[in-house]
Amino acid sequence: MLNLKGLATGIGSLPHKDATSALDLIFKYTPKAPFWPQLPKRDIREGMVAQFSEGLPCIKIKSNGLVFDAQNKERELENFYEHLIANDVDYFKISHDFAQGLHAFYQRLEKRILKEVEFIKCQITGPFTFAASINDNQGVALLHNSVFMQAILKGLAMKALWQIKIFEKFDKRIVLFLDEPYLGCFGSAYTPINREDVLRGLTEFSNAINSEDVLIGVHCCGNTDWSIFTDIPNIKIISFDAFEFMDRFILYAESLKGLVRRGGIVCWGIVPTQLFSGEETVELLIRKIREGINILVKKGIPEDLLINNLIISPSCGLGTFSPEKADKVFNLLAETSLFIKKTF
Repeated sequence: MLNLKGLATGIGSLPHKDATSALDLIFKYTPKAPFWPQLPKRDIREGMVAQFSEGLPCIKIKSNGLVFDAQNKERELENFYEHLIANDVDYFKISHDFAQGLHAFYQRLEKRILKEVEFIKCQITGPFTFAASINDNQGVALLHNSVFMQAILKGLAMKALWQIKIFEKFDKRIVLFLDEPYLGCFGSAYTPINREDVLRGLTEFSNAINSEDVLIGVHCCGNTDWSIFTDIPNIKIISFDAFEFMDRFILYAESLKGLVRRGGIVCWGIVPTQLFSGEETVELLIRKIREGINILVKKGIPEDLLINNLIISPSCGLGTFSPEKADKVFNLLAETSLFIKKTF
């Protein structure tokens, strides 16, 4: 069984405009579970949706962002499925222009002695957030277009497989997060999808990339129906905003019990991002984690399983921060990680 107690990692986006300084921060503060940085301030192509759009049918990058262009719809769908059926993983690669941080991260790993590295963390925008972010020619989100929703599901799964393929050479356990902030509004009038659709879509996605050497996680920085993710066997990690939404997360204790008992992991997004003031302390964050653990234990989840499968991170990405503020967040994260390892 893994003993992850207090392992620190990041969500994805950082505010740096160059990969070198972003990687310096990552390896300084999260050396055991480093992640490749998304750099949205560097280029519009590194936005969380645009970054994974290469090779997907009818989705184009323009100066003002992503657009849907169905002018050659049939030809583009045919080409897409030809590569998909051929299992041409390299066709779905994420190129340097769209992910400078990913390629620089790969090169950094090649040059380092990796004895300290225990996990390599990757990420991809989840299919529901991706499809909800792009409208068709009638102004309707692709989320509601069954043809393109299916293409997005399959195309993003291939991009996840491409990441796994290139990083497996380092012989480290790979963690792959699906970032699904859109599902933070799940259940409201503004999120017109049902539980069955989400469950079916994420099950299909996770089945496509399932491997014993890959820990699949879902990150949602808002409130959602967490039982959706616990009901999907291939999802091993749930990442939530433990600073702001602890009270809502623990309402799903019964579902979380099943996740933890089968070896699942909770990633506590304990260092706030949106609410970060710089006045937060290790003591405050530890108190919040302890309060959450105590409540979950009272609801029947074994304490040792919670603590031994406890990862921490910032509550969300830091793409809108300044580099100086991001450094403060990660410094606090590293100090909290050290405290957990020594005292829990």
